[in-house]
Amino acid sequence: MKLTVLGGGGFRVPLVYRALLGDDSAVTDLVLYDVDRARLDAIAAVLQQVQRADGRPGPNVSLSTDLAEAVGGADFVFSAIRVGGLVGRVCDERIALANGVLGQETTGAGGVCYGLRTVPVALEVAETVAEHAPGAYVINFTNPAGMVTEAMSRVLGDRVIGICDSPVGMFKRVARALDIGFGDATFEYAGLNHLGWLRRVVVDGEDRLPGLLADRDRLIGIEEGRLFGPEWLETLGAVPNEYLWYWYYNADAIAAIEAAEQTRGEYLVAQQAGFYASLGDTDPFGAWDRTRRAREESYMADSRDSSGAGERDEEDLDGGGYDKVALDLMHAIAHNRPARLVLNVANSGTLPGLDSEAVVEVPCVVDSAGPRPLPAEPLAAYQQGVVTSVKDVERTTIEAASAGSMRLAVRALALHPLVDSVTRARSILDEQVAQVPALARVLRT
Repeated sequence: MKLTVLGGGGFRVPLVYRALLGDDSAVTDLVLYDVDRARLDAIAAVLQQVQRADGRPGPNVSLSTDLAEAVGGADFVFSAIRVGGLVGRVCDERIALANGVLGQETTGAGGVCYGLRTVPVALEVAETVAEHAPGAYVINFTNPAGMVTEAMSRVLGDRVIGICDSPVGMFKRVARALDIGFGDATFEYAGLNHLGWLRRVVVDGEDRLPGLLADRDRLIGIEEGRLFGPEWLETLGAVPNEYLWYWYYNADAIAAIEAAEQTRGEYLVAQQAGFYASLGDTDPFGAWDRTRRAREESYMADSRDSSGAGERDEEDLDGGGYDKVALDLMHAIAHNRPARLVLNVANSGTLPGLDSEAVVEVPCVVDSAGPRPLPAEPLAAYQQGVVTSVKDVERTTIEAASAGSMRLAVRALALHPLVDSVTRARSILDEQVAQVPALARVLRT
């Protein structure tokens, strides 16, 4: 079985490879594709050391900078690309902040700008896969994950599936707080990517979530309890995805980012420069693992500092997030091993208020027939309002990127609830076009 990773020079690739060693997924060929050959070579050096240290057999690894060649005949394609690179992310953050709004890469102005330059490339990928690997499933890691998955679904239909490790990370923390096994509970979660809520935790027919929400001591033992505050979680009657901190504490988030020495993008630019510079050493895996650990420890650091949430739990630092979700999904489809996973898929009537083609993030049953979203209760009014608004923004962003339309881009950005200003949207986009070549190439009219 052939697996192709787009963004093969990316930082998560060793996690995927490590999981494949000795795995029974039947992946015999792993192709890493990237537009940057130097990054490919750097990651390949890490993989070689991982395999030597592990000793177990792994798939044959090849490198490619030719997209059609890389995906040709693939059974699965993992897509994890970053259009505009980390420099583009820094521009998203800084230009938004200069205009008084959040620039986080998936939420608010940053997410819209990132989506605008990513959608055309994602569509090109989808068309290439459809031509050269028509039987392949594309598992999309690329952010903004819901928006990009929906754009690609217009070409690939249900053969593109978006994944995120935020929900499962939350579920594991909640299970620890309830002192139950992760596999002993059913977690009922719904929304959009980075915009969802855990609404029930059912164990032996009983919803254990209300008891947790009423127990302050248990709540502050998990990251979400410390981040949002126990009182706010009890008021909501749900546990929000961690990215909703940028919504519920938006002014605090902006202030924390402005007060920090670096934005997240600036931190990663410096960190990755150090990592790649170190690869002349004799221990590429050690350099990678130290960098990965620091990256995980600093995740959402501004939010945790502002809220007093403190350091991340040790269990959240092992890096077994995206890679495990992706491999569980691949196993379920390739080997007909039914699994329950939270995925970004077409709504198909699951959540009222959204049409069937809208990509949502919900629990699904997956087997050789692919994913099928499970029935879900309607969203609460406070959840439905923001989900409906953001879905319209996502779709307008896709249309703007597909048509190269500045007018539609302004509409998408101005109508985002965290931007909420036509003047501000125009200012942000004008500066983005001036500073980010990847976006200037998209917004032609």
